[in-house]
Amino acid sequence: MSAPPPRRIAAPLRDVIVVAVLVTFAVLPFPDAAYRASGWLLVPALIPAAAVLIRRRLPLIALGVSLACAVALAVAGIVSPSSLLAAAISCYALVDLRGRRTGLVGVLVAAAIVFLSNALALDGALFDATALQFVLFILLAGALGDAARSRREFVAAMTERAERAERSRDDEARRRVTEERVRIARDLHDVVAHQISVISLNAGVASSALETRPERAREALTTIRSASRTVLADIGGLLSLLRSDESDPSYLRPQHGLDDLDALVERFAEVGLPVDLHRASEAVVLSPAGDHVAFLAVQEGLTNAHKHGAEGPVAVRIGAVDDALVLSISNPVDAAASTSSPGGHGVRGLRERVSAVRGEVSVERSETRFTLTVRIPANEGSPRA
Repeated sequence: MSAPPPRRIAAPLRDVIVVAVLVTFAVLPFPDAAYRASGWLLVPALIPAAAVLIRRRLPLIALGVSLACAVALAVAGIVSPSSLLAAAISCYALVDLRGRRTGLVGVLVAAAIVFLSNALALDGALFDATALQFVLFILLAGALGDAARSRREFVAAMTERAERAERSRDDEARRRVTEERVRIARDLHDVVAHQISVISLNAGVASSALETRPERAREALTTIRSASRTVLADIGGLLSLLRSDESDPSYLRPQHGLDDLDALVERFAEVGLPVDLHRASEAVVLSPAGDHVAFLAVQEGLTNAHKHGAEGPVAVRIGAVDDALVLSISNPVDAAASTSSPGGHGVRGLRERVSAVRGEVSVERSETRFTLTVRIPANEGSPRA
């Protein structure tokens, strides 16, 4: 656990402490008369104590007033500790608040003025040890001000970086939520749309044939029962997948592939959709994801043909072109309804799934046929089967 940040003294209290120190140094009876102001000289010695109060808003003016008082006292032969300390405090504020370039110029000018004014007050003794201490105070105050400014900028930069990282995490979380919603919608469409379509169509058949062809109605109701069980099982598997805490819970819902096409075609044949399935002798090896997407493409094409197509067989062609699997699902459509677009959300979801495996989807429509073509590249590094 990190330690709590140190408590800082409030600004008004710091001002009171600074003014009290400067006033003390102005009236303090130093043993050496060269550092002791008396009489009317106390006025310029005390003015810097008031000038430092504006150092946060006007550090240059505070520094100028302190140096002017120090020079005035130096002309009178006095080295004023209060004025020189006020100049050092103003140098700290100047570097801290106005930046390194302006602060450096101000500190160097102040150090030069203090060095020369002290020499003037001490009858030309440029290298008096006590007077040089005040020059060092000026330089040290500038360095401390630069360190304080650098620390504040570092804290601000780290705070901004942390806030930016937090915003990035929030954006990433929202993006993941959106992607998860799209994935769930695609999965629901994959496991539900086909069976619901079968149930809807057979319900219509059962209702129309109930009195005239009861055996046909019974077949339709049997198909509805089978489709209902299938869709309930698929939805149960999907809910188990969503509730699972496993990192890879794919075992909860087996992934269908092209090997399951015969069973898929048989199910559509049972509900009255004839399918002409033709597989080329030459094929390509797909990744597991690509194989599953290929199965979904055929299922989507047959579902659309069942829902929107006209009477007639659906032609399903599976072949290999340039190391890629090419699927073609073509079904007849009514010329009168040629402006309608089969698919919709299903075709859009299929495009997203095919794009995820670096594939392409194209749709062609004429007055009499609708053709869905899907191209899925072979698994990298796998030879042709």
